[in-house]
Amino acid sequence: MAFDAKAFLAGLPNLPGVYRFLNAAGEVIYVGKARELRKRVSSYFQKTPASPRTALMVQQVAGAETTVTRTEAEALLLEANLIKSLQPRYNVLFRDDKSYGYILVTSHRFPQIRFYRGAQEKPNRYFGPFPSAWAVRETIGHLQKIFRLRTCDDTVFSHRSRPCLLAQIHRCSAPCVGQIAEEDYRRDVGHAAQFLEGREDEVVAELTRKMEAASERQDYEAAARFRDEIRMLQRILSGQAVEALGARDADVVAAVDKDGAWCVTLAMVRGGRHLGDRSFFPQNAAGSDAATVVGAFLAQHYAVQPVPARVVADAVEDAPALAEVLEAVAGRAVTVLTRPQGEARLWLEMARKNAELALASRLSAQATQEARGAALTEFLGAASPVSRIECFDVSHTMGEATVASCVVYDRGGMQPSEYRRFNVKDVAAGDDYGAMRYALEARYRKLAEGEGKTPDLVLIDGGIGQLNAARAVMQDLGLADIAMVGVAKGEERKPGLEQLFVAGEEGARRLPPDHPALHLVQQVRDEAHRFAITGHRARRGKARTASRLEDIGAVGPKRRQKLLAHFGGLQGVVAASVEDLQRVEGISRKLAQRIYDELH
Repeated sequence: MAFDAKAFLAGLPNLPGVYRFLNAAGEVIYVGKARELRKRVSSYFQKTPASPRTALMVQQVAGAETTVTRTEAEALLLEANLIKSLQPRYNVLFRDDKSYGYILVTSHRFPQIRFYRGAQEKPNRYFGPFPSAWAVRETIGHLQKIFRLRTCDDTVFSHRSRPCLLAQIHRCSAPCVGQIAEEDYRRDVGHAAQFLEGREDEVVAELTRKMEAASERQDYEAAARFRDEIRMLQRILSGQAVEALGARDADVVAAVDKDGAWCVTLAMVRGGRHLGDRSFFPQNAAGSDAATVVGAFLAQHYAVQPVPARVVADAVEDAPALAEVLEAVAGRAVTVLTRPQGEARLWLEMARKNAELALASRLSAQATQEARGAALTEFLGAASPVSRIECFDVSHTMGEATVASCVVYDRGGMQPSEYRRFNVKDVAAGDDYGAMRYALEARYRKLAEGEGKTPDLVLIDGGIGQLNAARAVMQDLGLADIAMVGVAKGEERKPGLEQLFVAGEEGARRLPPDHPALHLVQQVRDEAHRFAITGHRARRGKARTASRLEDIGAVGPKRRQKLLAHFGGLQGVVAASVEDLQRVEGISRKLAQRIYDELH
């Protein structure tokens, strides 16, 4: 039955809400929000569609659904959640898997400063967000140089008996051993907070007063320290002022397109300083215009991220309406600038230039990856392009804590969300063939039953023995038709000298060191090795942590649990004195001494 748009529109209210278009198969192909549902939805069924892309979508509409909300801000949040969960074909999709980083200042008596991602809890203080982990760590490094705040965990802090290396190189004032008074330390924390809030002028003014006071009382060592702090602070601030943006916090958003691909760059200004950029490459954006792409980004981004006082963006269709929605989401005034002047215009042009560079780099990388994929297809003589590659590696230390990894290369790049690790069990220590069989059986058992994606190529990090073990598993699972290649390291393990063992062929093959196919194989193999060894080290460290306490006969599971919980882990237990250990419930003086002796 054809979709009766007229009858559907007649029943729509003039209220805010979210609408969903469905195709003949019942799949949601587009999700949108509206201030007035009837007015917005009816615009899709006019005689002249807004764009060819919209016309193509409307031709596929076989049904529609709506959800009424109380406000347009609620509609924005619901729209973002539906787009994220449904991934509609005609929505411009922005994927931002990594959460933004913050600087955390804890509520401890002597607050710790550190990098943080996750939910925010009171009474801790959070500054950010920062566009990258590098920007967070760089800022923390500046704060350590100027204000010398501690970065160590509370468990380490509470059990130190002498200053650490950071104190010795003047990156920490060593509050753990009383080298700074609590009042002075809190004053430094306050200065750091002012710096992060963009009130650096107040910090410089106070440090200048302290320098002059120290000079007057002839405490020239203290005066020199204050002078150095002022110089470092001014050096960091040089070239960072963006007061002309008219707000201490602002986001600058620019979008560019080339060859059907889009890039949106977000430049973040917090506390009056440029913290860096992050570039986004949306899906389903081919054929869209700038207003659609920027609008989709702003809606999806600010549904989950904090809204700054000012948003500078190009190609926004209705800036006042957008500002009204963002104000409702943020709970305060928000200004949206679409035609900025002066300094703000320069920042927008800079963001646009960065977007152009990021898009050019991505397109170049994609072209390189396509060439590598084509070269590998030719090398294998495959009838169809080799696009999905899965690679396996095994890592252990003399048979201890064996971990196998599987990494996935698909759609021209690595796909971390599809990576898997396997903690190898019931296999003899050091049996690499057995570990490989274990990993492949675990990975492809469901595929043999008809579930999951079939790889075009399976790479095995190892020689002919590893490959034969893997082939036997695939034959048992009925998947022997999948191409397989073993990658053996060359002489002296030098890159470029790898031997490639192709399943079903006699002997090894080699490719020139500069061959694109070899570069793709190396890329995927190295990632599998990295992923395996990371998992192995974590498993080995966990096992060794547990064993150190397990080796103490009088410390059973309950006492181990209490010790680890009390001190926040084995490191805290090791750092504890006999008196500290004795304070744990169930630990006598004699047992505390025994634990201390065993651990040391």
